[in-house]
Amino acid sequence: MAVPHDVNERVKKLREAIEKYRYEYHVLDKEEIPASALDTLKKELADLEEQYPELITPDSPTQRVAGEPLSQFKKVVHKIPQWSFNDAFDEADIRAFDERVRRFLKDEDAHFSYTCELKIDGLKVILEYEKGVLKTAATRGDGRVGEDVTHNVRTIESVPLKLVRPVDVIVEGEVWLPEEELKRINKTREKKGEPQFANPRNAAAGTLRQLDPRVAAERKLDVFIYDLGDTSERSPDTQYEELVYLKELGFKVNPHFTEVKDIEGVIEFWKYWQKHNKKQGYWIDGVVVKVNEKKYQEQLGYTGKAPRFAIAFKFPAEQVTTVLEDIVFQVGRTGVVTPVAHLRPVSIAGSVVSRATLHNEDEIKRLDLRIGDTVILQKSGDVIPDIMSVVTEMRTGKEKPFMWPTKISECGGDGSIERIPGQAAWRCVAKDSYAQIRRKFYYFVSKKCINIDGLGPKVIDVLLDEGLITHFDDIFTLEKGDLLALPRMGEKSVDNLLESINKARETTLPRFLASLSIPQVGEETAEDIAEHFGSIEKIMQATGQELESIDGVGQVVAQEIVSWFKDKYNQKLVERLLTHIEFKKTSVKKSGKLTGKSFVLTGTLDSMSRDEAGAKIKALGGDIHSSVSKNTSFVVAGENPGSKYDKAQELGVEILDEKAFLKLIG
Repeated sequence: MAVPHDVNERVKKLREAIEKYRYEYHVLDKEEIPASALDTLKKELADLEEQYPELITPDSPTQRVAGEPLSQFKKVVHKIPQWSFNDAFDEADIRAFDERVRRFLKDEDAHFSYTCELKIDGLKVILEYEKGVLKTAATRGDGRVGEDVTHNVRTIESVPLKLVRPVDVIVEGEVWLPEEELKRINKTREKKGEPQFANPRNAAAGTLRQLDPRVAAERKLDVFIYDLGDTSERSPDTQYEELVYLKELGFKVNPHFTEVKDIEGVIEFWKYWQKHNKKQGYWIDGVVVKVNEKKYQEQLGYTGKAPRFAIAFKFPAEQVTTVLEDIVFQVGRTGVVTPVAHLRPVSIAGSVVSRATLHNEDEIKRLDLRIGDTVILQKSGDVIPDIMSVVTEMRTGKEKPFMWPTKISECGGDGSIERIPGQAAWRCVAKDSYAQIRRKFYYFVSKKCINIDGLGPKVIDVLLDEGLITHFDDIFTLEKGDLLALPRMGEKSVDNLLESINKARETTLPRFLASLSIPQVGEETAEDIAEHFGSIEKIMQATGQELESIDGVGQVVAQEIVSWFKDKYNQKLVERLLTHIEFKKTSVKKSGKLTGKSFVLTGTLDSMSRDEAGAKIKALGGDIHSSVSKNTSFVVAGENPGSKYDKAQELGVEILDEKAFLKLIG
């Protein structure tokens, strides 16, 4: 079967890019792209070579062990060849591995189990002991020749200089750096004006490759030993017993290993550690799975680069590569136009995605995005995926530069758009497009605002299409007969919906204010304004100066609010809504250990949502604000914090990571 020209080109580009990043990552300890993104490129290449075997060459990245020794270190020829693992990325991959093992053994009576060990993200080290005394320590290098790093490994407290017995052994393990130690090192480097380490793996590698052992001694490296290469004593019969044997000799072995009877047990272990891996203080990027029985390991043997009896079962990547196929536009409830990337579908963080936000025109220019580019995609928690960068090495010249439009059909009118003064965002010139109206209704009835259960986007669309609602207040005038006439609306569902509408007639002032879709006014800003003024009438009459006096409300926000309430259409809308809605009396603000303290939340928290974090702060008497100012007490920063984090650093506001925040709230 002839190989298509575009596949040939793709394979060529993949090999060039992987080789470049492989050399930087394994030899120079530079991480130009995340390791998980590099894994994605490797997997794409492996899949294409599997589909077109004639493309496989001896020098393909799929056919070799990565890494070369650095010239300034003494070279060490390994007595035991150092293999790398093949990877599994999902349940289908790991089941396929299990099938290969069973097919290769061919013995129906072969009853074997698996051991599961955590895959530590560090730097591999090989230790040789003679009569129980440490002789040499070396890096893996290219699998045949490594680098002598004995002088640095001797500084690691968890590496025994003498074993409990005078045994000759060769063992393998992973050198790693605690995350807390990384923070300390980076603070020191920042003060000296030196570049900071991107992650614990880079820091561990950089430390182990220091020529001066005093530098390594000052940094608190650690190690887990996980494999026995050779021993002068009787070798254990299973992988599990081997780990116990290593502990008996005095090596530090990661405690989280187990034996499972089948591949279902492997999957269960993998799923458990997906949820708990971030609580260990060191980076874990998957689970190492090995056939437990040594006799079967020997039967299975090795391929050209990896053992057949073991595999690295990677956690769902939070950063992967994919292809940008198009850029389309979404019109928001306030008329702001947001570019959205249409991507070749890819699995990331356990789910398949085909869309990513691009934020604004400036972001597209910063990334230099072109249609057809291979891009690095990132997703953390439930955050919408972001494009982090372009893999420029994958460009063929056929990519198309993106031109920002002057008109968008969803905007209504003639479709014109305009850039908002002083901002990176664009908006529709017309204020009443169908797209905007529809999104405003979605937001108005959402849980964060008026909260009408059962009135989701599909029902809103039907009500709008049938002309039953035009303005927000029309919702409160709906009758049972109106709703029964709609498709797929039975009597019970109509009764439930009407009951929800009646419940929504009582709400709070902050929810009501947020529901109006005033530009720049979200939940937190609405709470600040409502607490300051106390009534909707006072808010409607407020001047820009009065609004700016509220902490967290700047000139731009104040002007948007004043302009919105000056509009006669908006004034009448509020008047009509107030004939249907009553405000609950807000409870007296609680006092507590955080009374007088103001917080701004940014990024994704692992242990709770931002709403839950805000509720805990308020319960302890603290205040939540939407923007950072010199009066902010703390900024709570989760994963992937935005510009609020940078603003806090600029103003010298104290920043709390999740651990410090949890300690503060008890």
